[in-house]
Amino acid sequence: MPNRRSFIRTTSIAAGALAFAPFSLASNGRRGQTLPGIDVLERSGFQLLRNQRVGLLTNPAGVNRQGTSTIDVLRRASNVNLVALFGPEHGIYGDERANVPIQDRVDPRTNLPVYSLYGRFRKPTPEMLQRIDTLVVDLQDVGSRSYTYISCMRYAMEACFENNKRIVILDRPNPIGGLKIDGPWLEREWMSYVGAFQVPYVHALTIGEIARMAKNESDVLPIPDDVRRRGQLEVVPMQNWSRDMLWTDTGMNWVPTSPAIPDVAAAMGYAMTGLGCQLGGFSHGYGTRHPFRLLQFSGRSPEAIAEALTARRIPGLEFRVISFQENGRTHRGTYVLVRSWRDLRPTEISFHLMALAAQWNSNNPFSAASQGLQELFTKHVGEGAVMEALKRDGPNFQVAPFLRRWEQRNAQYARQKQRWHLYS
Repeated sequence: MPNRRSFIRTTSIAAGALAFAPFSLASNGRRGQTLPGIDVLERSGFQLLRNQRVGLLTNPAGVNRQGTSTIDVLRRASNVNLVALFGPEHGIYGDERANVPIQDRVDPRTNLPVYSLYGRFRKPTPEMLQRIDTLVVDLQDVGSRSYTYISCMRYAMEACFENNKRIVILDRPNPIGGLKIDGPWLEREWMSYVGAFQVPYVHALTIGEIARMAKNESDVLPIPDDVRRRGQLEVVPMQNWSRDMLWTDTGMNWVPTSPAIPDVAAAMGYAMTGLGCQLGGFSHGYGTRHPFRLLQFSGRSPEAIAEALTARRIPGLEFRVISFQENGRTHRGTYVLVRSWRDLRPTEISFHLMALAAQWNSNNPFSAASQGLQELFTKHVGEGAVMEALKRDGPNFQVAPFLRRWEQRNAQYARQKQRWHLYS
C-alpha cells in the first residue's frame, strides 16, 4: 500500500472550518469510476428481477451513481414490480432518531407499504414476506461491525432463507477500504443487533461479501444447516472497485447513512472513537459538525486530552485542539486527525480512551456502571475480557496485550475471508 503523508488536510483552523480531503490509496487507474450494484443491475436491464414481486430494503444512502434513489430507479423500471419497502434503523428516509422504534406505515411518496425492521420486529415476519418473491437490499455500510445496517441485512437474509424467498444484495463500497482489518473479534455469546456477525470490529468486507461469507461459514453466522442450504442469495457486484480504494477514490458523493454519519470523516471516525466513547466519560462530538472526531471529557481541557493521547504514541494519529461556532455556541475539543492510514490501527485509540477514562475518574467508571451498561458495552466491543480487565485493573489497564492478541486472530481471519472476496 502506498505511503501517504496525510489523510486529512486542515484549512482555516482559526475560522473553525475543517476541510476533509482523504488521500487516495488506489493505484489501479480506475479512480472515480465506481459503479454501485444498483447501476450494474440497471445496466443489465434488471434481469434478476423479471417476473418477480419485489421488496426493497433501503434508506437515503441507497442511490445510484447519479444520486437517484434506488426506490425511484426500481419504480420507474417498466419490468420491475416493486410492491413493498422495508426500512432499517433511522427509516427509509433517514429522519428517525437512533435507538427509537419505528412503526410500519404507508409511504406517502409511493403509496407502498413500509415495513419497519427497527420497531416491533428486527427480522421480517412471514406476513411481511408474503407479498414478495425477492427482497432487494441496498444499504450503505461503514465498515465497522456495530453499525446496524449489516445486522439488518443479516436478519433479512435469515428470514428470506427460512421463508423460501430470494434475497439480492446490491453491493456498495466499504468506505474505509477492503484491506484494513482491526479490533476485537466478536464472541458468540455477545452476538446482538450491534454485533450480528463473528468478525473483527473493522472487517474489510463489502456488505455483499459479508452476505456471501455468512451464507457459507457457520462460525460467522450460526444458523441451522437446512436453512443455510436452501437459502437463495445473489449479490450484484460493483464495477471498478478494488480493495485498496477508500470512499474518496470512488468518485461517488457521500449521502448521510444516518444522522450521526453526515460525511466520510464521520464514517471513518466511527471505527476509531465509537467504542471508546461507549462508556467511561469521553464524548466524540455527536451533535456537532464533527461527529466521531471531536473528543471531550468533563473536567479536562482539550489541551490536556491532546497531550495525554499524544503521549500514548498511537500510530497514524495526530491530535489538534480546535474551536468553532455552531448553533450560536462555541465548541472546543480535541480533533482526531489521521496522518497515516497505512500505519493506523483504527480501533486502537478507543482502548486508550478507556484507559484514560479509568485514570481520570475518581471511581472506576467501568466497575461502577450498571449491569445493563456493562453488557451493552461488551456487545459493542465483542469480547468479555476487555470489560473484565477494565474492572479489575482500572487505571492500570494495559492496551498492548489486547492489540497483540487481536492482530494474531485477525491474521487468521484475513486468510479465511479471501474465499468470499468479490474484488481484488
